[in-house]
Order: sequence, then C-alpha cells, then structure tokens
Amino acid sequence: MTVDVITFGCRLNTYESEVAKKHAQDAGVTDAVIVNTCAVTGEAVRQARQAIRKLRRERPGAKIIVTGCAAQIEPETFADMDEADHVIGNGEKTSAATFLSLAAGDLARVRVNDIASVRETAPHMISGFGSRARAYVEVQNGCDHRCTFCVIPFGRGPSRSVPAGEVVHQIRALVEDGYREVVLTGVDLTSYGADLPGEMKLGRLVRTVLRLVPELPRLRISSIDTIEADDALIDAFAEEERLMPHLHLSLQSGDNLILKRMKRRHAREDVIRFCREMREIRPDMVFGADLIAGFPTEDEAMFENTIRLADECGLSFMHVFPYSPRPKTAAARMPQLDRALVRERAARLRGKADTRLGTHLAGETGKVFEVLMERERVGRTPGFTEIEIAGGAERGGIVRARATGHDKRHLIGECLA
Repeated sequence: MTVDVITFGCRLNTYESEVAKKHAQDAGVTDAVIVNTCAVTGEAVRQARQAIRKLRRERPGAKIIVTGCAAQIEPETFADMDEADHVIGNGEKTSAATFLSLAAGDLARVRVNDIASVRETAPHMISGFGSRARAYVEVQNGCDHRCTFCVIPFGRGPSRSVPAGEVVHQIRALVEDGYREVVLTGVDLTSYGADLPGEMKLGRLVRTVLRLVPELPRLRISSIDTIEADDALIDAFAEEERLMPHLHLSLQSGDNLILKRMKRRHAREDVIRFCREMREIRPDMVFGADLIAGFPTEDEAMFENTIRLADECGLSFMHVFPYSPRPKTAAARMPQLDRALVRERAARLRGKADTRLGTHLAGETGKVFEVLMERERVGRTPGFTEIEIAGGAERGGIVRARATGHDKRHLIGECLA
C-alpha cells in the first residue's frame, strides 16, 4: 500500500506535504495516510477531525499520522482521537528521522516539540509534485508578528529564511526535472532575508533566481504583506516578464480601526495606493486577497469599508474567512459578534467576491494568454485565472490560447496555432 497525503490550508502546507511523503516513502513506510492540518480557523480544525474519522472508516488498517499547524498548536485535540495513530509537530513532519522511527515502530504516539525554539529552515529537495506543471518552493517559514486574530505564529515559530543559494539550487533542479513554473512560498514571505547576512530581501531573491535560472519560464510569488514589499520586488514586477503578474494580498479588513485592533501594520489607504501603483507599472496585474468578516467589535459601517475595499483595490479573487476565535490570541478576549451575524457578513462578502470575479472574467474575455496546463483541459493564465481549453493540451506545457468566454467561475478558451 502507498503513502497518501491529505492537505489542508496554505501552499506552504502543500509543499511540506510532499516533503513528508517523500521522507515516509524513503523510510519504507507503507499503508499510511499523512493528514497535514490547518489551524487558521476553528472550521479548519473541525474539517481535519472529520477527515480523520472518515479515513479510519475507509482504511481501517492504515496508519494515520496527523501533523500541521492544528496538531502543533493543540496536539491534545488529536491525541484524544482513537482514529489517530500518531500526532507529530510541524518541525517533526519535515524530518527524515521522524519517518525512520515510524518505519522502525519506535515513534512516540505524540511527538510535538517547541516550535518557538526553531531558528532555521532547512531546504528540502522535492523531485516531483505529480503534475509536472507547477512546483512550490519554501523560502521562508514562521512569523515574528502578532496579529490579534492569528494563531499561526504558535504553529510555525519565529520567522526564518532559506539562503538564496539553496533556493536557486532547488529551483534549478525542478526546472531540470521538467517544471515550467515555480511558486515561492512562506508564512510571512515579505519578511524573507531579515535573519540572513547582508542585505537580502524578497526582491533581491527574485532577481537572483531569474538571473541564475534563465531556463525557468515562470516565477510566481504567493501571499505577501503589502506594507513590506521592498523596492527591488516592485522593480522586478515592472521589468521581469517571467515574474507572473499576480499577487495574493494579506489585507484582512478595509476599516482602519479594525486594522488597528488586528495589529496590522497598514491602513486601507496604503493598500489602495499599492494596488494603484502596481497596476501603473504592470497593467496586467491581478490581485487576490484574504479578508475576514465579523471581527470582534466590527459594526456595519466598518464591514462596509471592507466591501468597498474590494472595488477600490480592484480585487479579482477573494478568500473570505468568517472570524472565529482562536486559542492564545488577543482577539479571542475581545467582545465577540453573534455567530449568525458573522456568517451573514461572510456570505455578503462572498457575494461581493462572486461579483468581482465575474467582472474580472468579463474583462479577460477576448484576450490571448500563455497558459500553463495543469490538467489535460485546464490551465492558468499568467494572472492565475483558471481557463478551460477546448480540445485540451499536454499537461505541463505552455500553450497560446484565446479566452472566448467564461462561465462565472473560470475562463473558456481555445488554443491558437
């Protein structure tokens, strides 16, 4: 039997799932499922528990190894589940020694160490992600900030960066293995380099990768904090065609008082200006964003400011989180809104997201794109918009295609000769 992985949450988790799976396979682990959890909301933890119970019913003889941020932050929650064979922390899941112990039968049922003591992020070489199209490379982990709603620093530990030379080495290996696009990922990506010697920042890393790996067709950046975007990164978007014109922004709210109560480091005016200036230097830039509905003390006017921000920033993709109190966070001790009101506002914000996506798709219709094919019939434009290609194309290839329409969720297109 094989080693399978179920991944919840962010792109960094996707990458680390592949690391854990490779270590398990190399160690000779068989008939096992690694459940890589997320802790960003209470709902994410609930979904993980539900998946574990379902797994046990479907694969009664398999070893179920629970890891990820939820396992790191609240290991007792999963240790109390009879369905879980092992609970391991975020530091342990990317260690080969963990899975060697598992294969030898001497891994403790719960192995979750203090993530706050971790001071470096080791590069992990992954030779395959299955699709031979897009690969993720972890360049940063952890977070030194303490936003009042966020539990992730307790699951990821302090900010730490992978040296640029190691990043280049891994990306070069992935390109040689056939990948056409690489995504740089991290928990707080724009803090990259603060713990490294010299003047290394994310923009310099991007320039270094594109210069030293000229064979890489497409480089993409995952979620960033706009207030930390350095000048070199902005210049790279203006000058580097191989740097894809898409950014996912950590915005969270469009109201300045709520942003202060969240302990965010930007104001709404900062992100509106950032989006405007980025479009001036890169007119095809596409923005996505994380937004929270129903944060403690949020009134209707504050919520409407978040609704308006979607238009003022020209967001195309919106990831909406209904606020839920998380353990150890300051916001959990603030006056909470009624859960029904939180759900209602999240639904309204998702409605706005649908409208923004429809506007974006209509604006993209008729344009010609270089499309990276993720599956036989489905690919992504440089702006990360999903497009279904009539007749299909080779998975992992880059094809020239025209968007001929859309179905409100993604573009519909045809290949050009």
